[in-house]
Amino acid sequence: MNRKKLLLAVIGAFVIGAGAYGAYWSTHLRNTETTDNAYVNGNVVQITSQVPGTVVSIAADDTDFVKAGTTLVQLDTADSKVALDEAESQLAMTVRQVRNLYATSGQLSANVSQRTAELSRAQDDLKRREDLAASGFISKEALQHERTTLQAADAAATAAKQQLAAHRALVDNTTIENHPDVRNAAAKVREAYLAYSRTALAAPVSGYVAKRGVQLGQRVAPGAPLMAVVPLDDVWVDANFKEGQLKSMRVGQPVTLSADLYGNKLEYHGKVMGFGAGTGGAFALLPAQNASGNWIKIVQRVPVRIALDRNELAKHPLQVGLSMEAKVDTHDQGGERLPAVARNSNVTHGFAAPDTVADDLVKAIIANDGRSAPATASVAAPGVATVTTTRVAAAKLR
Repeated sequence: MNRKKLLLAVIGAFVIGAGAYGAYWSTHLRNTETTDNAYVNGNVVQITSQVPGTVVSIAADDTDFVKAGTTLVQLDTADSKVALDEAESQLAMTVRQVRNLYATSGQLSANVSQRTAELSRAQDDLKRREDLAASGFISKEALQHERTTLQAADAAATAAKQQLAAHRALVDNTTIENHPDVRNAAAKVREAYLAYSRTALAAPVSGYVAKRGVQLGQRVAPGAPLMAVVPLDDVWVDANFKEGQLKSMRVGQPVTLSADLYGNKLEYHGKVMGFGAGTGGAFALLPAQNASGNWIKIVQRVPVRIALDRNELAKHPLQVGLSMEAKVDTHDQGGERLPAVARNSNVTHGFAAPDTVADDLVKAIIANDGRSAPATASVAAPGVATVTTTRVAAAKLR
């Protein structure tokens, strides 16, 4: 009797357990996709030079945290500073030459008025001489002399008008600021200033320095990677789900994650942001040749990008490459599996280029040169908070 009761108890417990598991599976597990093939990923912002140069200082090393705009590597500025001084001087000279063109235009206009007045006087004199010659009061030689004077005055007036027209072709419909010669010289100043400012390699984003390979005294070429900055406040998780798990996944579904770093007791919350355009094998360096005879079917995995909660990330930071476990809640399956949704903003925002500083420098030279004795430009070294000249306090170099 006791054995029968025990058997019934065991069977009852099994039935209850199976029922509980079935209920848990139907309400939870059936709508959950899990994988431990997930890793933290993020932007690795390369620091590269846009101009050739020799490294004279390095202000950051691996593991250092840097803020956006901080100068990380400084190149020698001697050559670029000389080129900038030459461009400034050439712009100042061009501005003075163009101002002289406008002043000469006024002088030539006055000359045309003078020659026109002389022509009118010569015409009046000839008319009076012709009247006197008809009455016999002057000789034919004197009359011929007046006619020669009129021809000379007419030729001088014509030459003055043509000279004025030729000169106006150089300045008509222009100002000093938009004159072609000034614009060309101003472009040279901007080009020289950009080359000068690019000798300071600044951090485009805030983050941690990694992969430093540059050394003092090294001669760097444009495009050569010197170090990297990783913004750990904007990382995400790439979870590689099996192809059979993707059927019920949708963009926007909630995700619960845990990191091996902190253990299962600490949970992160995120959401599905998008799906990879292909499997990992399709984008491998040596993709599998499935059409060959040596073919073995392997379950493929597709990367799924998962965004993390920034507040949770700030409290418990993660590093690129750490292992994660992801659980996607697939209850809500509304919407398309691969929606065509464009990102509303850029992934990473860098600091603005110092174009406004060059523009202020050009405007100062144009506004002041030719009106007073020229002042030698004194531009602060790149990477300093402001760039100043004796003509103008330029905008802040970000």
